[in-house]
Amino acid sequence: MVKTRKEPSLIEALIPILFLIVLLVINIGIFGTDGLEGSNQLVLVISSAVAALIAVFRLRIKWESLQDGIVKSISSAMSSILILLLIGALAGTWMLSGIVPAMIYYGLQVLNPTIFLIAAVIVSAVVSISTGSSWTTVATVGVALLGIGKALGFGEGIIAGAIISGAYFGDKMSPLSDTTNLAPAMAGTDLFTHIRHMTKTTVPSILITLLIFGVIGFTTGAEGSVEQVKGISAVILEKFNINGWLFIVPMVVLVLIVKKVPAVPALLAGALLGGVFAIIFQPEIIYLIANEEGVSYAYSAFKAVMMALYGEISVVTSNDVVNELLITGGMAGMLNTIWLIICAMIFGGIMEESRMLAVLAEAVIRKVHSIGSLVASTAATCMFFNVTTSDQYLAILVPGRMYADIYRKRGLKPENLSRTLEDSATVTSVLVPWNTCGATQASVLGVATLTYAPYCFFNIISPFMTIMYGYLKLGINYYSEEEMAEIKEEFAA
Repeated sequence: MVKTRKEPSLIEALIPILFLIVLLVINIGIFGTDGLEGSNQLVLVISSAVAALIAVFRLRIKWESLQDGIVKSISSAMSSILILLLIGALAGTWMLSGIVPAMIYYGLQVLNPTIFLIAAVIVSAVVSISTGSSWTTVATVGVALLGIGKALGFGEGIIAGAIISGAYFGDKMSPLSDTTNLAPAMAGTDLFTHIRHMTKTTVPSILITLLIFGVIGFTTGAEGSVEQVKGISAVILEKFNINGWLFIVPMVVLVLIVKKVPAVPALLAGALLGGVFAIIFQPEIIYLIANEEGVSYAYSAFKAVMMALYGEISVVTSNDVVNELLITGGMAGMLNTIWLIICAMIFGGIMEESRMLAVLAEAVIRKVHSIGSLVASTAATCMFFNVTTSDQYLAILVPGRMYADIYRKRGLKPENLSRTLEDSATVTSVLVPWNTCGATQASVLGVATLTYAPYCFFNIISPFMTIMYGYLKLGINYYSEEEMAEIKEEFAA
């Protein structure tokens, strides 16, 4: 007699999720911010095994079916994995060519004591967009800005709030950011569609943030020196050939994005052009990275560009802050994030194939009666995972898989989900003291999470902005009637 598959109960569907949460809490307590090095990935694999045991022994699902679900799930993320690898390559050649240092250099020039808080947001945003990392921004330029702000007479909590607001805005909007790639991968859209759609909520949020800091800054009237920032600028100018020609490369990539060229060829073009501009404008850096004596420039150029594309390179200067900023990991630097994505897709594949995710989603959807409540539920779920799992990646991964089909059934394109994931999961992680992001930034800046959190206006405004847009049905992208007919046929099958 053939055993038929059983529908999971809500309790059975919750067990793998609860197991994942508990194990992650333990894992974060032991490994802290080093969890991305491998322990978080193993937690996902072990949680996948728990889900598989329930599926095989309780729900009577064959392992072959689960394996097919895993393969299908991983396959859906392959385009994002390719993009991540190219982003690593692009970051390497853009640093080697002086493009990223030029962005940082010119960004620092906007600093003015009379508008320090606004400038701190702008500088942090520029650096974060150019590097794709809020952590790197806070740990480098952020530390310098904190010292300057304190010298100007501002409280450390409000300075940290301005730095973090700008850094997380840049992190969200940068195609180099891992979370900005992770969110569309989970929702089922592409990187540049996701970024364009995010501007609808992110730009108003940062404008309100700048207005608030502007009012505070102008009413405070602090005065002081900006020598530390000038020192950073001088070191960058001394080491690199900084000029306006370098911005041709990001402009080319921007034009390709606007022309809707697919992400893979656009990023590949940007990475290779970065290598060409490195050869043209940065011969001293080329020789420094290649570290070869008695060889031709062509030999050194080929070696340095290849190293920037695939691996970690660093430019050593006389300034420790600049040294931390001028490090890039190339394609290899993206492997831990790719590892995490694959492990998450294994977990998601088993949860989907066994219909455990569907059961969880249906339990939520019963209480959701409008687009606004759906967006609000998504945001609340993301923030719940930020608090309970202490990891922003999981706060994107799990809700992304949970809500993907619900959004499609409601006629909402996947960029609506990916935007909500970023507006709630990415930005609120730094507000939780025991989250890896909150713990790291507090440690780096020497400012307690609860001290700076009230001043992270961008991070606080973003989830409310996306919920408001949901209830007012603003900036929502819908499927056409033809597309919805195909989706209904797909679910019916």
